[in-house]
Amino acid sequence: MKTRFLVAASSASMAAAALLASPAAAQSTGALDFEEDTIIVTGALQLGVGGVEIPDTPKAKQVLNQEVIREQRPGQTVNDIVNLVPGVSFQNNDPWGSSGGSFTIRGFGADRVSQTVDGIPLNDSGNYAMYTNQQVDSEVLESVNVNLGVTDIDSPTASAAGGTINIRTRRPADEFGITATFSYGDVVADGAGSRPYKRAFGMIDTGDLSGFGTYAFVSGSYTKYDNAFNNYGQIQKTQFNGRIFQDLGSNGDFLSISGHYNENRNNFAGSKYRATELQDLVDAGEKRARFYDINYPCTITSSPGVFETPAEVAAPGYVDPDGVNGCGADFDRRWNPSNTGNIRGSARLTLADNLILTLDPSYQYVKANGGGNEELLEGTRTINGVEYTGFIRGGYYFGRDLNGDGDMLDEVSGFDPSQTRTHRFGVIGSLAYEISDQHRVRLAYTWDHANHRQTGMTSMADINGDIQDVFPINDPLFTVDGFALNKRDRKSFAILNKVAGEYRGRFLEDDLTVVLGLAAPFFTRKLDQRCYTTSASGYIDCLGNQDTTAYEAANPNAAPPQKRTYKYDKLLPSAGFTYFFVPDASVFANYAKGISVPGTDPLYDSFYLDYTPEARPVPETTDSFDLGFRYQSGIVEAQIAGWFTRYNNRLATSYDPVLDEYLYRNLGRVDKYGIDASVAIRPTTNTLLYVFGSLNESEIKDDIQEGVDGDGLPVFLPTAGNRESGAPAYSFGARGQVSFGEFDLGAQVKHTGSRWVNDIHSAKTGSYTVVDLDLRYTVGQSPLGGDIALQLNVSNLFDEFYVGGYDGSLDNSGPNVQIGAPRAISGSILFGF
Repeated sequence: MKTRFLVAASSASMAAAALLASPAAAQSTGALDFEEDTIIVTGALQLGVGGVEIPDTPKAKQVLNQEVIREQRPGQTVNDIVNLVPGVSFQNNDPWGSSGGSFTIRGFGADRVSQTVDGIPLNDSGNYAMYTNQQVDSEVLESVNVNLGVTDIDSPTASAAGGTINIRTRRPADEFGITATFSYGDVVADGAGSRPYKRAFGMIDTGDLSGFGTYAFVSGSYTKYDNAFNNYGQIQKTQFNGRIFQDLGSNGDFLSISGHYNENRNNFAGSKYRATELQDLVDAGEKRARFYDINYPCTITSSPGVFETPAEVAAPGYVDPDGVNGCGADFDRRWNPSNTGNIRGSARLTLADNLILTLDPSYQYVKANGGGNEELLEGTRTINGVEYTGFIRGGYYFGRDLNGDGDMLDEVSGFDPSQTRTHRFGVIGSLAYEISDQHRVRLAYTWDHANHRQTGMTSMADINGDIQDVFPINDPLFTVDGFALNKRDRKSFAILNKVAGEYRGRFLEDDLTVVLGLAAPFFTRKLDQRCYTTSASGYIDCLGNQDTTAYEAANPNAAPPQKRTYKYDKLLPSAGFTYFFVPDASVFANYAKGISVPGTDPLYDSFYLDYTPEARPVPETTDSFDLGFRYQSGIVEAQIAGWFTRYNNRLATSYDPVLDEYLYRNLGRVDKYGIDASVAIRPTTNTLLYVFGSLNESEIKDDIQEGVDGDGLPVFLPTAGNRESGAPAYSFGARGQVSFGEFDLGAQVKHTGSRWVNDIHSAKTGSYTVVDLDLRYTVGQSPLGGDIALQLNVSNLFDEFYVGGYDGSLDNSGPNVQIGAPRAISGSILFGF
């Protein structure tokens, strides 16, 4: 095995060094251990250049470690940090990171990128969405790795055609210590006013609890800040993390269990405009348009306890004083709350000479929703002479007096968020055998089982238009027929069983490394639709427990409640090599077959069609190729990679916040290709220069059928030859850092190219440049370990006004977009870092 010498940076145990020797380039413990090819010769470890690491693998990967992470704003989402990786384009929904955001990798949207923490998947198990505001606190991060375009063979994902973001959390420290961060900030931009930001974080490391290598930490944080764009709402976030780590001997074996819990309370904001509307404001330099007032405070005209007499109700020209007046209906008042948590285990056990078992079991819980104000109807819907309650043709019918005014004539203000509850269990197991120093094999098994419950219960609004409980499921409204009214009602099981094998061999005096892999995933989707599906677009009627004979007679084409099971499987080969033609320079290449299984939403939409093979949504498949060059000298880390992905049956998604649903379009075959490059240079011990960039192109091969004309002939949109919408054609940036005495000064810049608004190329949004600044002053040593420091972070230093994140659309309708995050400044006091 080739030995690579590493420069000492800090003392650590040999077991910890062995664990961290691999630059966190993989997801699971087994994949990480199998990739490890470094022998730690010194007693300690420093990886990469200036916090930028480029692993020696056949796949194009890049890692950012604590040296970069700690200079970013404390508490910032990890997805904003990886915006420094070539090929990644992230748009934060606010400056602070707890309101969500949008990102692409090599032009693939977030639903086609697997994000994991310590090997467990974080994407939604139903629609594969990624919620960037629910990630672990930045102080808990050890490193974050981006696999550009491909995944590991044991990856527990159903959709990662575009690669993975792998988050590794820190190992507990060897010594007792207390770490704390206190931050205060504000939006500083013309017209913003004061929108304060506050955050506190604390962490305790126990040191060795047992005297036999038992270490632990526990942390907690609280974040609160005002909406960055308008006069309503506050974002509040509470998070806890912890880990117990047990060394087993001196050969790198260990047991570990980690926990995470996060509560977010935020509402939708900053997406007031359609894409072309906001771009026009950007072009006109109307920066003040970022900040606006909504209808708040306000009062609903409905007042429980106001009773009309029958004569008043029957009088000509009667106007019900309890009618809805729009208070609380503003899009920005829609809440998007979440309670999420997970428990993660990991183990490395040497069973015999050269035989290693690794295990990563996990459990995840999700309770979250999104949605807004609706008009709830006290009356019923008459169908074939029968009065029905429930969710029918988009109306909410209760058949009872909701506001207590003695009649059932009113439309009452309420809320109907789309509720999701998930229980998700998983395990990744790997058995690796070292045939010799040059040849290793492993067998892996992955199991992922998600129980996904989706409902849409309702609640009454308060007199000021606020929701009474951000989770209506806690106390839902019932109809007169005795069932909780739902705008959707379904239960899904997303199950993955995967068997995979991998071989790693070294040849030509260890200069050539060859990796061969074969994965066999078996996907099962068990779907239970408890409502009537009334269109191929997925519109539904939910009638609860009523006798539906009259309804079915009036709606013969509606698909009744039913259960379906879909199964998908595919052999996924992969092969790659790395060749060092001189000690510091190498070439690499990789091929991987990928699959992306349809999410639950398009599968449920298909219920309207007969259960025939023609109606069965097909999976996407990809063939991905990488070819690149690396140079690593200890002073320089550089990589350039060209890539090509052939995408078959490309199913694109876009979120419509007005309809509160995802819209789907099949683009057929799409070819995607580009170049990613980066170089990190440390010319002296106290300076760093890092430069990166990427070109991303795609080509839709066919015109997309929009519908049929009056004669029943197909109508097509002119998409053939066009690039996909929503992703930039190019991006590039840089980070510079210099240390002088107790000061660290850093600046980073990212330029993002233009993006098409739709696939027919009738409109695009402009390019933009964002500059961030960070300054750190080390005051002295903390008596409890580590440093005491002051840190200043300025994001969007020059207050660039730009179009933020959005999903592309198919035609001229154009998506709603986020307003780019304005300039913001925060100061932090740090203890123990």
